[in-house]
Amino acid sequence: MDRERETLGRLLQAAIAAADPEVAVARAMVRRGERLEIAGLVVPHAARLRILAAGKAAVGMAAAAARIAGDRVAAGLVVTKDGHAAAAKTPAPLALHEAAHPVPDARSEAAGRALLAFAGEGSADEVVLVLLSGGASALLACPLPGLSLGDVARTTSLLLASGAAIDEINCVRKHLCDLTGGRLARAARGRTVALLAISDVIGDRLDVIGSGPCVPDPTRYSDALGVLRTRGLLGEVPHAVRTHLEAGVRGQRDESPKPGDGCFSKLRMAVVASNHDALVAAERTARSEGLRTVPIGAPLAGEARDVGRRLAALARAVRPSTPTLLLAGGETTVTLCGAGRGGRSQELALAAAIGLAGHAGAVLLAAGTDGTDGPTDAAGAFADGGTVARGAARGVVAAEALAANDAYGFFDAEGGLLRTGPTGTNVMDLVLLLRDAAANA
Repeated sequence: MDRERETLGRLLQAAIAAADPEVAVARAMVRRGERLEIAGLVVPHAARLRILAAGKAAVGMAAAAARIAGDRVAAGLVVTKDGHAAAAKTPAPLALHEAAHPVPDARSEAAGRALLAFAGEGSADEVVLVLLSGGASALLACPLPGLSLGDVARTTSLLLASGAAIDEINCVRKHLCDLTGGRLARAARGRTVALLAISDVIGDRLDVIGSGPCVPDPTRYSDALGVLRTRGLLGEVPHAVRTHLEAGVRGQRDESPKPGDGCFSKLRMAVVASNHDALVAAERTARSEGLRTVPIGAPLAGEARDVGRRLAALARAVRPSTPTLLLAGGETTVTLCGAGRGGRSQELALAAAIGLAGHAGAVLLAAGTDGTDGPTDAAGAFADGGTVARGAARGVVAAEALAANDAYGFFDAEGGLLRTGPTGTNVMDLVLLLRDAAANA
């Protein structure tokens, strides 16, 4: 299966390249002489830019913006996840902060406070350029008054373990943190805000990407409380969190800025790269290599193990007359029930491996486009009909590993992990499934 793995790895790299943050920003930001445009916004001749970049793709996005704007940059602040700063060189005069993800730490709170203050500094005619990518919510977690960082971190951990979707998690965070849910736009003090985002969410919703720091928040305290209730977490979150949200429902806490708020009157925004771009690039590359391509359809969502099982069943049912690539993107979830290690892509691949056991001619790759799947050093994993048997030969049982949420432990022993290192971008996950026609014979 080495040849098939090489093919899938090559297609993944093509997909990641299509979401390159520097290229994406350059598509939306153009300078010709003294004329500078950002997503169609013509920056006034005398105005300079105050760059605020946050997320896993922040360094590349900021590097491109600073290069294009040149002497029009007044100052800048970049916040990214540990290990992601090496993706591109942070140019002067941009300052760099690193923080923890997906659970925030003290550096996250400090970075969030710094970014809020930075947004309001400078001259009144500056344009605030916000460069946003996945991971920003955790990297900028500064609690609202009455809450502590520990409250936010504990609530985040519980939501992640519960299998909550990203829009649910960010709904809660928007009512716990002082920068999310449009509050960064408010901190800009009425200046023009230009937002360029790389999407890591299904539907490319700007109110969900990074918990929507610059756009109106359609959710309310009651929605955040509802998420905790639905996920069975009301009795587990810190008392201060529940008290804070209940006070918000009673109108005793200020709501996040809503549609029609004046702080959004000078907002220009655009999504500059997404999972769709990555899928199109993978499909185009596959066709250039002589593969037939079949997009699976709707974005992948729901429990990773359930999606993995369905994909394995699809692979077993499909009997192509020519080598075929089935491909899909999205973001699944994992409800933790064991103490193992892994991420959603690895868990999806492990469930698929169990479904493919003994079946020849199908190889699957599930991977995160950011290069980090869960709290591990792997981007994802490969699975095929021999994965379960290879694992057993090396002392690991696939079904037991899946029950313990220990996909990483299984694939580390079996040999199926894919390690790319941080890619510098983040457009959700990809699943590439190669089906060999020869297996039909």
